[in-house]
Amino acid sequence: MSAVTRRRTTLLSFALAGATLTGAEAQQRPVSAADYARAEKFLAPAVTPLVSGTSVPGTWLVDDHFWYRNVTPNGSEFILADPAKKTRAPAFDHARVAAALSSAAGGNYAPTQLPFTSLEMAPDGQSFAVVVSGHRYSCDVKGISCVVVAGVVPMQGAPARGGAGPRGAAALAVTSPDGKRAAFIRDWNLWVRDVTTKQETQLSTDGVKDFGYATDNAGWIKSDRAILLWSPDSRKIATFQQDQRNVGEMYLVSTTVGHPTLLAWKYPLPGDSIVTMIQRVVIEVDNKRMVRFQMPPDQHRSTNGDDISMADVQWSPDASQVAFVSVTRDHKTAILRVAEAATGLVRTVMSESVPNSHFESGMGKINWQMLWPTREVLWWSQRDNWGQLYLYDATTGTLKHQVTTGEGNVATVVKVDEKSRTIWFTGTGREPGRDPYFHHLYRIGMDGKGYRLLTPDNGDHDVSLAPSGAALVDTWSRPDVPQVTVLRSGITGKQLVALETADISRLVATGWKPPIPITMKGRDGKTDIYGLMFRPTNFDSTRKYPIINQIYPGPQSGSVSGRGFTPARGDAQALAELGFIVVQIDGMGTPDRSKSFHEAYYANMGDNTLPDQITGMKELAARYSWIDLTHVGIWGHSGGGFATAAAMFRYPDFFQVGIAESGNHDNRVYEDDWGERYQGLLIRNSDGSTNYDDQANQNIAKHLKGHLLLAHGTMDNNVPPYNTLLVAEALIKANKDFDLLMLPNQLHGFGTMSSYMMRRRWDYFVRWLQGTEPPKEYQIKPPAPPPD
Repeated sequence: MSAVTRRRTTLLSFALAGATLTGAEAQQRPVSAADYARAEKFLAPAVTPLVSGTSVPGTWLVDDHFWYRNVTPNGSEFILADPAKKTRAPAFDHARVAAALSSAAGGNYAPTQLPFTSLEMAPDGQSFAVVVSGHRYSCDVKGISCVVVAGVVPMQGAPARGGAGPRGAAALAVTSPDGKRAAFIRDWNLWVRDVTTKQETQLSTDGVKDFGYATDNAGWIKSDRAILLWSPDSRKIATFQQDQRNVGEMYLVSTTVGHPTLLAWKYPLPGDSIVTMIQRVVIEVDNKRMVRFQMPPDQHRSTNGDDISMADVQWSPDASQVAFVSVTRDHKTAILRVAEAATGLVRTVMSESVPNSHFESGMGKINWQMLWPTREVLWWSQRDNWGQLYLYDATTGTLKHQVTTGEGNVATVVKVDEKSRTIWFTGTGREPGRDPYFHHLYRIGMDGKGYRLLTPDNGDHDVSLAPSGAALVDTWSRPDVPQVTVLRSGITGKQLVALETADISRLVATGWKPPIPITMKGRDGKTDIYGLMFRPTNFDSTRKYPIINQIYPGPQSGSVSGRGFTPARGDAQALAELGFIVVQIDGMGTPDRSKSFHEAYYANMGDNTLPDQITGMKELAARYSWIDLTHVGIWGHSGGGFATAAAMFRYPDFFQVGIAESGNHDNRVYEDDWGERYQGLLIRNSDGSTNYDDQANQNIAKHLKGHLLLAHGTMDNNVPPYNTLLVAEALIKANKDFDLLMLPNQLHGFGTMSSYMMRRRWDYFVRWLQGTEPPKEYQIKPPAPPPD
């Protein structure tokens, strides 16, 4: 079809639609390039620089001193906080250090624009070291002098590198606790390098392609990092030999002039008879002795994710034993085991099964922990519907007692002081009347006594606890309240020093407004669900606005990405500026709530929280007359793309416009661990059907009525693009009109084409949800480079 014909067809469709336009469409003005430019001013590159003092990343020193770099409207400053003296002061004389460093390094540095972002404070606190232009300088805190103390050094934070990895790429190395050796992968085998002499030693010799040591490149994980855990004495390594020799492969082909490049790698799928397995080993580094655990191969699973994790492996202090948790393929059973490092003899300590759902060991972090001196284990479980801590005898595997109780979760164990038998942990949903997704820090004794809230302010808390546990840096905020940071006692929670309050004055001066926290009832009519709502900054309560649902259904996260303050949440506010109400709703089935809430649609992933999204939006429309529920759009990426297409197919009379990006539309075409964790093991029935059929979007694509845009990167090695092509094929067979955008050579997040995709997303909603033509080929500008 020619461009002219397409244009005439589009105009005709608008003319026909105009005969019945009502509500929001009847009130719409043409959307111009100026409107897009105004919307663009609410994206992160524009608004983030207008905020300062939002975070306090820093480092604990001896005696619980704490230094951090604070970003100010004019640059930055380095601050030293002392909980004992209850003081906050400059870490050094910025003006004199700037002058001394300028003289020593041959630069011209301003006190608020120092050429480093990190420092190493001397134990006595009287001097510090920094790296500038590849040279290491020592400066005294009074700024009397800065002198070179070493020659050229590697860039701070750069990882040690090994040789060729399992696929011929550089492999990330892991340094031993004493800092003397670094372990890495080369040609599917494990090696170590002496950090000082650079001498390399090969530890294993039988590693071969797809049966290599310390590798983690199964399914959507394509990493060359070495997966291992050094013993505390730096003389042994706990790792595994990963076996995927007969595992099925995934294929992607590049788009190029000439012969394309074929990318092929092991990618097991749900229902495969052969999936990636691991054989656990300990390697004695000095004598290169290999000790295999005396047990069958383990599943490539972790207690809290869809990849193997060394957080599920713990050494005893004397390096004689290794504790680890094995997880069954369906994630329903976790088994705690202990192996003798010298012999590989394995004994089972305890196990837990969740027959009707899946077992997890925490919320964002693996929480089980061996307490070797007392022969106990701290175990995390949701057996009472909440994430709680339990104390077990590690010798007999019997339960001693439950540590935490009551409504609300232990989210992550932050610190365990075995001497005082005290636990610090973050929790959610433990404070009545507050957003249940807010994180707070607590302290409790292992006997279940002494329970105490340490971060009392009503908000989401990001906490850094001193190694001693005696002090903590507490940064709290809400989506509509900027960050406040204080220094507190780690014992009582009492505020010791006020550190920073975020400055958003420049942001507010632009007309920016925060999202509105919203609470609704879920599908059952009684459970509270939470989210955020974005309105145009030029909001007019007398108008009617189409509503757009930005969805990510879980099950491992939700639509709202974090409960803390941030000046931009993707393009939610920018999209609202074009004349929409945008909502993000965390429905039933998302995490951080109760176990029953999280498993609301276990084994029915096609649910995608959609009943809650619809119920929530209907409640909002009843509450606010300016929401037009006759014009509803939805969009999402990855799991949100899956949910968007499902919404358009399952509820075609409610959702009129959808944009499904990078969706895992059929989890039989997504890596094995994900589907088998949340949908269960694939079961083939005698008639050829499976328990995965009902969640596959292509099977219900024929119900489409509205406008749907499917988008996918052609080199997506996380969710392969065949997921979207299966839906496209079904829509074609059903003779349905839809739009398809395949982004050449792009990965899961679209990379360099993400701005293009954003503009196409805006265009699609403006055209089909508002019934007006967007500005032609508006170009969203890349972020401006930082000033010299």
